Amino acid sequence: MQEIVEKIDHYKREIEAASVANIDDVESFRIKYLGTKGLVKLIMGEMKNVPNEQKKQAGQLLNEFKIFVETKFDDLKAQFENTDTDASHIDFSLPGDAIAVGTRHPLSIVRNRIVSIFKRLGFAIAEGPDIEDDWHNFGAMNLPEDHPARDMQDTFYIQQNPSWLLRTHTSSVQARVMETQKPPIRVICPGRVYRNETISARAHCFFHQVEGLYIDENVSFADLKQTLYFFVQEMFGKDIKVRFRPSYFPFTEPSAEMDISCLICEGKGCNVCKHTGWVEILGSGMVHPKVLENFGIDSNKYTGFAFGMGVERITQLKYRVNDLRLYSQNDVRFLQQFTGSV
Repeated sequence: MQEIVEKIDHYKREIEAASVANIDDVESFRIKYLGTKGLVKLIMGEMKNVPNEQKKQAGQLLNEFKIFVETKFDDLKAQFENTDTDASHIDFSLPGDAIAVGTRHPLSIVRNRIVSIFKRLGFAIAEGPDIEDDWHNFGAMNLPEDHPARDMQDTFYIQQNPSWLLRTHTSSVQARVMETQKPPIRVICPGRVYRNETISARAHCFFHQVEGLYIDENVSFADLKQTLYFFVQEMFGKDIKVRFRPSYFPFTEPSAEMDISCLICEGKGCNVCKHTGWVEILGSGMVHPKVLENFGIDSNKYTGFAFGMGVERITQLKYRVNDLRLYSQNDVRFLQQFTGSV
């Protein structure tokens, strides 16, 4: 017991005389006296050698010593904590920590660009639900249940009888606009669509579209062509070449697909354009009279045109992205490439 008392007195004098110059010295003090192999632990371990009748007195003495050491440690640490928060020791001339700059997703960048171009032509934005009924998605667009064109838009049904499904195109938004508005109508319909496709570098089970609709008196195919000419020149540049090819869509008549000269080979022929020098970017046509009549619009008085494009396809051409899966994999290395895009 006497030996423990002498050790404690010795260590108290040593601790009282201890001085530190920086926060590292404070940590060294903690390790020496309060660490798992520190002096306080060592002295506590000597309790086993104290006679039973003196253990209570020895325990009180050791607890007082531990509190004494902890109090000294807290005092030393507080000195440097106060110093670190003193504004007089902060060098305001040092550069601040860099803030990571984020970026919009490439699909959002291109979609916003498409919307901006058509807004300059007077098109309003219209949106609709991702989950649609069969009528707005198919029936109203001149696609009855037995129509073979439905095979090209194999989709995901949520319910049948009545049928509810994930929309296969944003034409369903056009249907809802014609249902609630009277001509003149001039809208674009951006949004996500879904089809039961095998996922690959060229296809996915979901993608994004921007469709357009213009209905008024005396609207002609020439108006459609001039509108799309303006769009591609604003999106890809004044030197872009354009061609229209006859096509078929059940909701437009006549119908056409629009190609532009390949941006990668400049029309000379490459793997992307399959050595033709041309790349398809959208489908278009004059709104079918049957579609107008489905919504009580007089097809003898009004005509209109419609078009639709995939945002992924436009993004692929603009930024030369060779795999559609990259858009939805959330790979930061891919997304960081678009930090400087507007």
